[in-house]
Amino acid sequence: MIRGIRHTAAFSFLLLVALLVNAARVQVYEAGSYDASPANRRAAIARYAQPRGAVLVAGRPVTGSRDSGGRLRYERAYADGPLYAPVTGYSSQTYGTSLLERAEDPVLAGTDPRLATFPWWDRLTRSHQPGGQVHTTIDPRMQRAAFAGLGGRKGAVAAIEPRTGRILALVSSPSYEPGVLSGNGPAVDRAWRLLNAAADRPMLNRALAETYPPGSTFKVVTAAAALESGRVTDIDAPTDSPDPYVLPGTATRLGNAAEGCADASLKEAFRASCNTVFARLGVDVGLRGMATMARRFGFNDRGLRIPSPVAPSRFDTRMDPAQVALSAIGQYDTAATPLQMAMVAAAVANGGQLTSPYLVDEVTDADGVLVAPGPHPATRQVINPATAEQLQEMMVDVVEHGGGRRAAVKGLIVGGKTGTAQHGVHNEGTPYAWFISWARTKDTYEPTVAVAVVVEDAAAERADISGGGHAAPIARAVMTAAR
Repeated sequence: MIRGIRHTAAFSFLLLVALLVNAARVQVYEAGSYDASPANRRAAIARYAQPRGAVLVAGRPVTGSRDSGGRLRYERAYADGPLYAPVTGYSSQTYGTSLLERAEDPVLAGTDPRLATFPWWDRLTRSHQPGGQVHTTIDPRMQRAAFAGLGGRKGAVAAIEPRTGRILALVSSPSYEPGVLSGNGPAVDRAWRLLNAAADRPMLNRALAETYPPGSTFKVVTAAAALESGRVTDIDAPTDSPDPYVLPGTATRLGNAAEGCADASLKEAFRASCNTVFARLGVDVGLRGMATMARRFGFNDRGLRIPSPVAPSRFDTRMDPAQVALSAIGQYDTAATPLQMAMVAAAVANGGQLTSPYLVDEVTDADGVLVAPGPHPATRQVINPATAEQLQEMMVDVVEHGGGRRAAVKGLIVGGKTGTAQHGVHNEGTPYAWFISWARTKDTYEPTVAVAVVVEDAAAERADISGGGHAAPIARAVMTAAR
């Protein structure tokens, strides 16, 4: 009898040990897989059981939370949703997150260990701290000026503070209302399908995720390469350039929209945007020199984050001389995001120094206590200060005497470069109108802002579309708002 009780007790003990081992296995080793299982609703319920932290612009929340009364209790809400959608992105209970809502999700959801006094206790109890706050670098006046300037036309604006890299405006148009994606009902599914099926692609962030042929705005990079390589030593000297220019190894004759480009100086060619001069300079500098200069300005960088990822701008590194000539005027396979071209303008304005752009100034907890300061972005010298000064002189000349007159701002020194980029099969698409610029007050050499604008569907006859006519006024409005 006693022997049987002992056997039963030993067996029960073994069962208890097996139960404890299995519990440890489930709770410790396999917790992650169970948490990630689509069948596990507890994680989603816990995630939306408290309000989400706010994204702030100039200290004012542009996001919030609303109580739905459902099991997934709190849904995301947005103030001025279409205006700030290219910054915030969306946070959807059904379709996840994008842009800042994704990049800063742990902070906003309250799961970031930095928000907890005792992170180990939160991990043990699986509790969430109140969502933190993400303070952006956006200037609301400049954001509104850019948004109003585009007026619903397809295009984008990016504005940077050249010295610090702070992104002051980031607009993509047409935009959308991210709040319609917040919940989890049939209305959200319908809104998602409609937005993704829309011909004008309102959910595409054209400032960060779309690359365009930069057209003549890329001539800033080509001019920098020509000056840095010594191919041009005097911006006022003739360049011995023919008009038209026969592309190397072909019978294709490249012409100009402007007159007086034959043998024009670099400064004259920059003002008149002479394709022949810059195509020939690109060939003279050579593929390696052009690719190196493009890379210095940020092209072909696949690691750029602001903290959302930015589509890499492209300058091909395997081309024949004719293709190099076309790439030097921002055509062929060259493509850039508006943010990239704002970086080009910023580097020129900042004495040749390029500071990596960023969008988040700091992160605080729900009570406003600092959790993480803003980044300390790297600054690198991409061109010599003397080269930058010559480029500044030429860009100012474009605004004062060339096609950029509509970007002039009273009381400011403004430099700019126009661009009209052909695209589509046989270049049949509506040309993109570009303008990049920078501005500073007359009593200082420190620039206040650098801007890039692209308009995809300029409302004009094809021959009348120009960066100076359609994009420059938008840049002017943004620079005026920066004062």
